[in-house]
Amino acid sequence: MKVYHFIGIKGTGMSALAQILADTGMNVQGSDIDKYIFTQQALEEKNIPIMPFSKNNITEDLIIIAGNAFKEDHEEIIEAKRLGLPFYRYHEFLGEWLTRYTSIAVTGAHGKTSTTGLLAHVLDQTFPISYLIGDGTGCGKVDSQYFVFEACEYRRHFLAYHPDYAIMTNIDFDHPDYFADINDVYSSFQEMADNVKKGIVACGDDEYLQSIQAKVPVVYYGLNENNDFQAKNIRVENEKTTFDVHVRNDYYDTFQINGFGTHNILNALAVIAICQYEDMNPEDIKKMATFQGVKRRFTEKKYNDQILIDDYAHHPKEIEATIEAASKKYPDKDIVAIFQPHTYSRTKTFLNEFGQSLSQADFVYLCDIFGSAREKESDLTINDLQVLISESEILDLQKIDVLKEHKDSVLVFMGAGDIQKYQKAYEEVLN
Repeated sequence: MKVYHFIGIKGTGMSALAQILADTGMNVQGSDIDKYIFTQQALEEKNIPIMPFSKNNITEDLIIIAGNAFKEDHEEIIEAKRLGLPFYRYHEFLGEWLTRYTSIAVTGAHGKTSTTGLLAHVLDQTFPISYLIGDGTGCGKVDSQYFVFEACEYRRHFLAYHPDYAIMTNIDFDHPDYFADINDVYSSFQEMADNVKKGIVACGDDEYLQSIQAKVPVVYYGLNENNDFQAKNIRVENEKTTFDVHVRNDYYDTFQINGFGTHNILNALAVIAICQYEDMNPEDIKKMATFQGVKRRFTEKKYNDQILIDDYAHHPKEIEATIEAASKKYPDKDIVAIFQPHTYSRTKTFLNEFGQSLSQADFVYLCDIFGSAREKESDLTINDLQVLISESEILDLQKIDVLKEHKDSVLVFMGAGDIQKYQKAYEEVLN
């Protein structure tokens, strides 16, 4: 029996895909760095072997799936090519795999992981489904009716997919190490729209998505009046957000979610729209109220009088949305942001925007920039950001106990690097 070998199996997408293949009866293994990464827990629970990188891992009976972070000069890739093994990049294999199902791609600059998780949760209550979420969560069922997956725009990898449906949450400039500007990003989404086979659900509040041209029907959702699906009468009740949904100006039903802030309402509207489009019963769609979120998206812990939140926010718009959500959920508490910028190119490109979004917190701690393996060192430092935020300090692990000074506050740890080590160090101080 052939074995699928994942090079970089601890990557969020790679981990999820490996789990899907294992769930459907495939023989799966993988390799990665020795450092512990949160995605490996699910792999270990499913008894998927994880080995340290070595060309000796590569043998004749393997089908290779390589993570996109690894270049052609990686020792395992070189050996796989030398042996002439079947070889796929992550997005290439996923593009072939999804053709077995009614596939729903979720894409956008922000919100795609949370939206994918919510959609998978709702559909999974009613249908046999498979899903791939960008927080490292994957589930495969042989008899799946739907395949819900996160489709990332970076390096235009999502153009390998030809899904039946696509949800597009927004278009924004990010990944400045690849995209030239917002128009370059827009063109990639336009190309993706051309790949969709049955229908697109797009956020009509986003000015760029309003201009998307498609060969298939486009259904718009949002808070503005001109959308096909509109949220109205939004209120916070009993630590939940409740809102009415109108479909083409007619009242449809009332829904409730655990999340707070505009971005979570928009994510829910996208899910409601695609489910209604597929003729789901509103009572089944309402099961979204039991969704507890995905990993590293507003993940909360309580320590004495402090709330600790772990969040993946690494773009100014995401930081703004996370701070807004924390403020709405805890209106009587100070919001303290602990932020680690991710990549020098992103930090440099959005330096002023980072300063503005972080300034919405009551106090800010900044951690050293987490550089990417894809980029060289930069003369930019965390001090360049710190001078833009009046209520801020530089934080290092040796002085982590300074966070104890913020009594009765919400501490939001944000970033896409290893910001979790700061939260872990602080929790050890508290314990």
